[in-house]
Amino acid sequence: MKFTKPDPGEEALVPKDALRAFIPIPAETERVAAAIIDAGLKVHKTLGAGLLESMYESCLVHELAKRGFEPRRQVAAPVIYDGTTLDSEFRIDLLVNGLIVVEVKSVESLLPVHQSQVITYLKLSGCRLGFLLNFNVPLFKNGIRRVVI
Repeated sequence: MKFTKPDPGEEALVPKDALRAFIPIPAETERVAAAIIDAGLKVHKTLGAGLLESMYESCLVHELAKRGFEPRRQVAAPVIYDGTTLDSEFRIDLLVNGLIVVEVKSVESLLPVHQSQVITYLKLSGCRLGFLLNFNVPLFKNGIRRVVI
């Protein structure tokens, strides 16, 4: 499949929102992202696998706050539909420095619906970068999913 640049006055072949993923993530956001992964690694090394998500979330918040970041827990994510803000039960596990969404899991394996959840939270929050962190794995690196929109 070959895409060519549209002639003047023609519609683009790719929606504008799709091009957003090709815009580099700012350096400050990448710095926060690296700290989130490092803090998650420390929590996993200390506690290991097998605990409840809420415990990992609490420890991750503590670790990030110790490092000077501003993690917010269980942030309400209202849905705006047809110009109306609707009450929702959506809660973002962690919103770090208002830049990065973190969804904490402690499951046997990550499913496509977990990644879809992060994508939805990114859209609702206006953030571009999110992480899906599964602590119920022998090696923490195997439980990390980076999601960019």
